[in-house]
Amino acid sequence: MTKLMYAVWGDDLPTALRDPDLHARLAEAGAARLQVNLDDEAVAAAMRIPTFDEPIGAIVSVWADGDTQPVTDVLATVTSRLAGYEVEERLPIPPPDVADGERMDTLANVAVLRRPAELTVDEWRHNWLVDHTPVAIATQGTFGYVQNVVVRPVTEDAPAIDALVEELFPSAAMTDMHAFYGSGGDDDELNDRFTRLMTSVARFGADRDLDLVPSSRYVYTLGGRTG
Repeated sequence: MTKLMYAVWGDDLPTALRDPDLHARLAEAGAARLQVNLDDEAVAAAMRIPTFDEPIGAIVSVWADGDTQPVTDVLATVTSRLAGYEVEERLPIPPPDVADGERMDTLANVAVLRRPAELTVDEWRHNWLVDHTPVAIATQGTFGYVQNVVVRPVTEDAPAIDALVEELFPSAAMTDMHAFYGSGGDDDELNDRFTRLMTSVARFGADRDLDLVPSSRYVYTLGGRTG
């Protein structure tokens, strides 16, 4: 099963991406599972960091078998722009299950990462996947953590990116730093966690040149073809 992830832009994405007709067409195209991360009104209070020339409206993840081009073609019909990538998924903290189509009670942050030129691929991956991962888990109030390493682009002229990371926080983290960092209301603990995290983030270049997309998270089982 191949995992594809798309940064998408368009009008009324909350309606378009949650439309059962779209889901049926994706299933026919070979998709077995769909995840939609929408920057919508429910996360309006959260922080955003844009690096693309236009802020990303949603991140769409699709799991599919066989030729993945039909999936891309279907998504292109409901978006004004999309940049798609095949990714390799890692699950340091597997997200909890939620019923199909139900909004998870969370602030789901998706970070789009770009490798800095001063680091080789091996150095970057080690600094991020080996050194940083335990620091991120220890210093934040996350209950889901998904790392997606880009394997290749699947859309024409997709901008160069190297990874997409999804972290699930309590909904209170949109406006409460203690909820975000899991510091239990202790200001000294908050400052310590923030300093440790930012120091670690800088070692693989995620302190710059990234997009941060806050989102509402929805998952759908599509039951697409299996070959």
